[in-house]
Amino acid sequence: MPDFFGIWLEAAPIAVVGAGVLAVLVAASVAGTQLRKRHDSTREEEAASAQEGFIISAVLGLLALLMGFTFALAIDRFDTRRLLVLEDANAIRTAYLQAQVLDEPHRARISGLLVAYTDNMVQLANAEAGQNRELLAKDDWLLTELWSAALSAFDSIRQLDFSSALMTSMNNVITLDASRRAARRAHVPTPVFLTLLIYLAVTAALLGYVLFGWRARVAGAITLALLTMAFVLIVDIDRPTGGTIRETQGPMEELQKSLRAQPARAFDSWRAAGPKTNQQSDAHRSRWRDSIGSWVHQGDWLRTPDHHTLEMSRQRTRRM
Repeated sequence: MPDFFGIWLEAAPIAVVGAGVLAVLVAASVAGTQLRKRHDSTREEEAASAQEGFIISAVLGLLALLMGFTFALAIDRFDTRRLLVLEDANAIRTAYLQAQVLDEPHRARISGLLVAYTDNMVQLANAEAGQNRELLAKDDWLLTELWSAALSAFDSIRQLDFSSALMTSMNNVITLDASRRAARRAHVPTPVFLTLLIYLAVTAALLGYVLFGWRARVAGAITLALLTMAFVLIVDIDRPTGGTIRETQGPMEELQKSLRAQPARAFDSWRAAGPKTNQQSDAHRSRWRDSIGSWVHQGDWLRTPDHHTLEMSRQRTRRM
């Protein structure tokens, strides 16, 4: 039963989950109302009402505690997934920048694989449950190719201290990929949700048994609706691939734009490729300094009141 219930919570649309939970609560409330009609008695009505009020208060208090505990479990897993997105983006960026130190063809190969891996991760994070098998297979292939390319590059920089840093960066990318997969498979245990649903049904039955009169029943119906919303919210947060509340992919999307705007050749503007390139770079830097210096010296915005006063004083001295 818990396995079936857990599969239903994960696979069913969130609207269907909400409608099913609300139907269970309404049915339990109706059952409580019918039970009250059978055992209704006018004797000791005031004492019974007072006792029922204490019982309802205790039940609702314990329900709030149980629901808060379940909500905390779901939020903790949600925050873990959100932080892993940021860590994964930082790891990919570090590996991409370190790859620019390599010689060709290793630099272009690793840079291209990292760009493709980032694009695939963004698509995988936004894919619906059951529609990500091809993306997962591509993710495995890209990780294999990345590590193979890193091993090939390592042979050419084996004697350099930088080699260990590059391999560490690549290993971090692969490790964080496994961490993100594990975080997406981690859910609030099914027995916790099943216990919460049973407790909600019992609470609804007690409300139906205690409340009588149309005003009290309207208030009870609103309470059941609020409890259903709270339960659905917790389920939605706990569904990283099928829910409407997902961890933001902002860091990965910003990284994706950055990698597209800064391809590998964008880092070659100051790299020396021979004497001719050095002379061209020196001439370029000289023209850049001259243009900046001319702009600074000709601009009136540099003239402070003190400079202006000094110039006027010199002109008066020459006239005299």
